[in-house]
Amino acid sequence: MDIKNSEYRFSPLVIGLHWLTVILIIAVYASMELRGLAPKGSSLRDAMKSSHYLLGLGVLAVVVIRIWVRIQAGAKPAIRPPMPRWQATLADAMHYALYIFILAMPLLGWLTLSAAGKPIILFGLPIPSLIDANVALSRQLKDVHEALATLGYVLIGLHAMAALLHHYVMRDNTLVRMLPGHHP
Repeated sequence: MDIKNSEYRFSPLVIGLHWLTVILIIAVYASMELRGLAPKGSSLRDAMKSSHYLLGLGVLAVVVIRIWVRIQAGAKPAIRPPMPRWQATLADAMHYALYIFILAMPLLGWLTLSAAGKPIILFGLPIPSLIDANVALSRQLKDVHEALATLGYVLIGLHAMAALLHHYVMRDNTLVRMLPGHHP
């Protein structure tokens, strides 16, 4: 599989990792939002929380791979017709914010569980704690994690809206560069 981006579109690996990240993030949010449907203390609720933790670690693994692949893939395909410089700057800022978000959220979750003294089991193996148990710190980290999760809805929504705006209103190739199987 060619890792390098072409002049017209992102490489299949970059595209695949992007959409895998989307699917994982949807599953992470769904696992937390849907847990409220199960009674507290039920095995279903516990399974939803465990799924949330494991999917979050999956996001962390994928984003680390994405960053490495993104560096190896080379220059981004050009947007045609070109957008104004201010839009390109805003788009770059949004992408940095999204990368920071998808790195910070799983790390904050891991730190929260570590500070709470709760083990994280991944495929039957315990994941090491990042910090010592500290209940007060765990509560603070959880609050930050939850506040950023709300901000995540905004970031993700703006990102998706911008892609659709570029495609349907501005009629440039911003979106099609990232669609699987699409050719210029």
